[in-house]
Amino acid sequence: MQKLSLNQTLQQKLSPQQIQFIKLLQIPTAELETRVEEELEINPALEEGMEEDMLNKEDAYNNDGDDEYEEDYNHRDDISLDDYLNHDEYAGYKMYSDGNHPDEDREMPIATMSTLHDALIQQFGFLRLNERQSVIGLQLLGSIENDGYIRRSMQAIVNDLAFSQAFYATIEEVEQVLKKIQTFDPPGIGARNLQECLLLQLDRKDASDANVTFAIKVIEDFFEEFSKKHYEKIQKRLAINDEQMKNVIYLITKLNPKPGSVEGEDGLAQYLLPDFWVSNNNGKLEVHLNSKNAPELRISRSFADMLDTYDKSDKSNRHIRETVTFVKQKLDAAKWFIDAIKQRQNTLQRTMNAIVTYQYEFFADGDETRLKPMILKDIANRIEMDVSTVSRVANSKAVQTEFGVYPLKYFFSEGISTDYGEDASSREVKSILKEFIENESKSNPLSDDKLEKLLNDRGYNIARRTVAKYREQLNIPVARLRKQL
Repeated sequence: MQKLSLNQTLQQKLSPQQIQFIKLLQIPTAELETRVEEELEINPALEEGMEEDMLNKEDAYNNDGDDEYEEDYNHRDDISLDDYLNHDEYAGYKMYSDGNHPDEDREMPIATMSTLHDALIQQFGFLRLNERQSVIGLQLLGSIENDGYIRRSMQAIVNDLAFSQAFYATIEEVEQVLKKIQTFDPPGIGARNLQECLLLQLDRKDASDANVTFAIKVIEDFFEEFSKKHYEKIQKRLAINDEQMKNVIYLITKLNPKPGSVEGEDGLAQYLLPDFWVSNNNGKLEVHLNSKNAPELRISRSFADMLDTYDKSDKSNRHIRETVTFVKQKLDAAKWFIDAIKQRQNTLQRTMNAIVTYQYEFFADGDETRLKPMILKDIANRIEMDVSTVSRVANSKAVQTEFGVYPLKYFFSEGISTDYGEDASSREVKSILKEFIENESKSNPLSDDKLEKLLNDRGYNIARRTVAKYREQLNIPVARLRKQL
């Protein structure tokens, strides 16, 4: 005899609006613009532009009109809310009925421009140049090498323009356009030599900082001495103390000597499009959201006005009812999309603010050893959101700092216990491990066992197998393969 039983299960189902937000949250900035364009194409109730001029209309639609129509439809037998919000009409974003969908747990890759050149061309498009300057600028961009430098002389650029395009420019014109290009990201791009590259980066730092002022003077007036590490001579000439000299050296050595040198698999430089910028304003860290994350969208006035015609029309006419249902559905979809974009902006800003606060020491000076152990739950607790929400942000976003562009995932790492009762970041341990290997005897490199002992002596409670794992993650071969005669 078969036994019957009754089981009760609890399932969480996401609303269409929640799924809309989840999908928008996990895409990076580079893809958001495309997603917005798709929505504008499929929904005539959505328009580009400031929504301030639509606030009164939206309020009327959200408060007065909405209540009136919903009440009318709820009390009519011939139109139900199910018909009113028929999800089959949402061709742009097919919703799933439960909380599981293909993209739920998929890690989104950080979007990159295809090449450094593409990223520079995109920034070039925002310059307001005349026709002559545009021709010169494109020639200069084509002369930038993969490491970010322009090694051809200005006279050579002038000759290239004359011979290839019959375009005659002066060296002064070329240099004026080059100065505009040198304001692009990454900092230091378009430099003609290392000295200029470092100065371009220092020029973007806080001019009121005495260390920055001294660093600029070192690179401008004592570059040769600095390259030969004649620090005592420089210190005497600048009349600064040991601590100041140490800070200046640290500041300069943290600059990027090859701003375009991150190589992709195809040999072309890849460039991350940052979702955030972090700036240091006299010790106060400020987080800025990429403007592409804040598209200007509004409800179409003409579509909102169409609802007003309902009161003046024959409500028993089936075609009119179907038209009103379609219009209301598109208005709802447009409002959901705008709300989801705003919610995305708010979540990104809150998450990045929390990360910067947690990792203040790193963002203040760029020293990797000052990164704290941090897991997704740490940030989720701070912003009072779910861990999965923080994960979606961290897996697909990047931040531009004064020290380079970093994927947000970079700042998350497990802690390693120390003899001092505190946790150290695994990145801190990797940095020290790399330092040991760089300073080892090339004829007698350190084995993993010796590296384990050195780290233990420093107070890091780490096993040999973890040393091996970190060494492999750093792409450093075993000791016998590092040995040199």
